[in-house]
Amino acid sequence: METSREGNGVIHLPARFLANAILAFSIALLIAVSVWYTGTGGSQSAKAAVHLTQAQWQSTDAPDYTPPPTALDSSTLPGAWHPVTLPAQLPANRSGSASTSAAALAASGVRTTWIRLSTSGLRVPPGPLALYLSRIKTDGTIAVYVDGKLVHRAQQQGPLWNSLFTPQWITLDHDTGDAPLNEILIRIEHPAQNPVASSSLWVGPADALRGRYYMRQWLQRELPATVSASFLVVGIFALFVWFNRRHETGYLLFFNLAATSFVGHLHYYLSLPITSDWFAWLTLNALFWLILVVHFYLCQMHGRPLKVLTWFISGVILLLTVLTLPVVAVVPVLPSTPIIIPLIYAVALVLAATVGLVGVLSAWRRSREARLVAAGVSICVLLGVPDWMLYNNVVNIEGWFLGAYTNAVTFGAFGILMYRRYVSAISEFEQINVNLARRLSEREAELELSHQRLREAELRQTISDERQRLMQDMHDGLGSSLISAIRSVERGDMGDVNVSQILKACLDDLKLTIDSMEPVEADLLLLLATLRFRLEPRLEGTGIRLLWEVAELPNLAWLDPSSALHILRIVQESIANILHHTQASEIRVGTAVEPAGVVVTIEDNGQGFDVETVLATAAGRGLHNQQRRARMLDGTVAWHSGPAGTLFSLRLPLERGAHVT
Repeated sequence: METSREGNGVIHLPARFLANAILAFSIALLIAVSVWYTGTGGSQSAKAAVHLTQAQWQSTDAPDYTPPPTALDSSTLPGAWHPVTLPAQLPANRSGSASTSAAALAASGVRTTWIRLSTSGLRVPPGPLALYLSRIKTDGTIAVYVDGKLVHRAQQQGPLWNSLFTPQWITLDHDTGDAPLNEILIRIEHPAQNPVASSSLWVGPADALRGRYYMRQWLQRELPATVSASFLVVGIFALFVWFNRRHETGYLLFFNLAATSFVGHLHYYLSLPITSDWFAWLTLNALFWLILVVHFYLCQMHGRPLKVLTWFISGVILLLTVLTLPVVAVVPVLPSTPIIIPLIYAVALVLAATVGLVGVLSAWRRSREARLVAAGVSICVLLGVPDWMLYNNVVNIEGWFLGAYTNAVTFGAFGILMYRRYVSAISEFEQINVNLARRLSEREAELELSHQRLREAELRQTISDERQRLMQDMHDGLGSSLISAIRSVERGDMGDVNVSQILKACLDDLKLTIDSMEPVEADLLLLLATLRFRLEPRLEGTGIRLLWEVAELPNLAWLDPSSALHILRIVQESIANILHHTQASEIRVGTAVEPAGVVVTIEDNGQGFDVETVLATAAGRGLHNQQRRARMLDGTVAWHSGPAGTLFSLRLPLERGAHVT
């Protein structure tokens, strides 16, 4: 036996082992219950009961059914008693010969059969007693007298359709001081043309006989009833499954199978006296409907339509269903001729055997499941043959009706079928999960490789774009300044001081480019702080005081290295203009928040200039560069200049695409 152990210390057993364990436990439980039922005799042994097999019988005619009297002395009956050894079938005619014609029997109306058993001289223990008969076969009423006193009466009027499966248990009002029992008389009223039969009789203490009674009651009625109810519950579950999966007709067939099987076996385990002819019609024909459903189920599984056989079985079943209706008077039907029932059951056995045999032959090489169902049908036929023999008194009527267990066989066969399909579905599901996990793993590997390639391509593209940007910026700024300085030096037009200033400007420009590449995380103040770090040493050498009046600003999500460089160059250009042209002694840098964005202001106290005039001449090239860079950021620049100084403002949007005015 294999087991699996997980990290938490819990041992998980295989599902097959658990199923076998549950099955073994169920069988052990059934055996234990059976033993308990058998041993219910308590402290008294079954030997204390008396088994009565020798009896006398006779029959009398009556025009109709009559209520049994409360007291009856057997000596008042005719003296035509005939000996009989029980269990036995009693002839339909009075004398016990077969010479009486069927017409004479039919004309005699109701017949009363009397069975008399003598208990005189038998050693019956004193105290409370009980009578037990395993079966009385009749289509009429039953009354039991003990020493002339009525002790039991069946309250039905007409054929009792479930009497064959109901053991008789009669408690006698007999105390220890009462006189010993002398005689037991059984009165059976029935149609004159129908024979009756009776099992032997047991009399003795109730505790000594209760085990026999309960054993037959449980095995003949209660256990089949439990199996049939379980079968029906599973069938109802299959019906609800079919409601959601209409294309799978197997679930609907399974429900029909469970329902017809349950109805067809009602007469085995219903305890109330049932005389309705419709009940007989329903239970009898449900057996044929069950055969038809099984045939359809087999055809579905082995894949062969078998049209000729299907039409033949359907026609026979439809004909029997109509002809056995209680309201049909064209041919003899159940209420008037119960003798036809054995013939109908013989037809059912033939049809079931045909369905099972054809199902086996059709499914032998096509479907293992269909072979299983066909084998179950064959077992049900074998169980039905003893029932037919028992019903026709071919065998001892004290035997067991095995047809009560055809439900168990059917349920077991289809239960195994459902179990196989369930396990197969789980295996397929697990295999699908394994394949899905494998495909998912392969896909994840492919996606990871593709993502890595995309990251590498994106990185290469980013480096290429940044390289082009830096090259373009250096070409426009640092490169042009160096080229101008080189040409001036070569021509001799520039002194050492001017060359030094140009080189320092180029160095500042290079530092500015490097600063723009530092991560600022969308923080404009951090970017301005970096610029301040670069400017303060240079301003200290010129004697200009820097006033830093910046306020808290919101983050700018669009602030990337390229945008940062544009902002730095705009601010640098503004401060460079102050240093070169205004002769200012103080520079004030501030920030503020506006509804549409943020504003950076640079104010000096130097001499002002005419903004419009400068923008219109070649000297305004730097101002135009500031305007161009601001537009690239969806921002704006503005100058307000006068004799007291110049105020430069750079307005930037919170989000790109929203122009700031």
